[in-house]
Amino acid sequence: MTEALVLGGGGVGGIAWITGLLTGLAEAGNDVSGAGLLVGTSAGSTVAAQLGSGLSLPELYARQTEPALQSAEIMAEVNLETFAERMSTLLRDATTPPEVRRAVGKFALDAETVPEAERRAVIESRLPSHEWPARALKIVAVDAETGEPRVFDNDSGVGLVDAVTASCAVPGVWPPATVGGRRYVDGGIRSAANADLAAGATRVLVLAPLGDTEMLPTEVPLADAVEQLRAAGAEVAVVEPDETSRTAIGENPLDPATRRPAAEAGRAQGRALDLPYRR
Repeated sequence: MTEALVLGGGGVGGIAWITGLLTGLAEAGNDVSGAGLLVGTSAGSTVAAQLGSGLSLPELYARQTEPALQSAEIMAEVNLETFAERMSTLLRDATTPPEVRRAVGKFALDAETVPEAERRAVIESRLPSHEWPARALKIVAVDAETGEPRVFDNDSGVGLVDAVTASCAVPGVWPPATVGGRRYVDGGIRSAANADLAAGATRVLVLAPLGDTEMLPTEVPLADAVEQLRAAGAEVAVVEPDETSRTAIGENPLDPATRRPAAEAGRAQGRALDLPYRR
């Protein structure tokens, strides 16, 4: 049996919630962190890379809740509802998902943000190890110019920090990341979770900080990806924040202050969770 853990986007609040949820699941006797395949998008790419670092879940949880261990973050103001409205206005002339991705990429390339090196340093501080793990890891980003998705993995010849930086490059908030002479933006521009990349696994757990909401039109919305995986014979469970966790993450998931409350809420949710795997 091949197990896959799919970790979706959701800012620093999403990183903390996923980490807390995995910790709570393990404490309840259901440790899923050792899945043979990790698929990470944006926030999820950070957690996926952290899971392969060699640190235990309690250690990773402490890095979200203890101020002395927390990574150095840059405060950013973003409201998911207004961000979606802004994107909708920007994309009114784009009719297909590839056109949407190219339009978002151009917007990202033109936006004024912090310097790229400053943002990359944040990702470096998040990752306990800068080496790719031994197990399979897929990290999703999108080429800002062509709109084509790019899946970085252990064999891509790309550094782990660069891959995660690219996947976490929220358009208009953080600068597109330069990798191999190309500029890349957030993998959530393709899909918030990119669960279809777990094809071939027989058991798939999707942790979706944003739920099944897609910010942009996509060929692979989460609901469709889940149905495709199940049609291929996989057991699939999707977990999104409960009401307490949504409140803890708040309206601005990029606010570093959300980390401790989101991690604690995720941990409580994980402890109480009965994974609804089904065929």
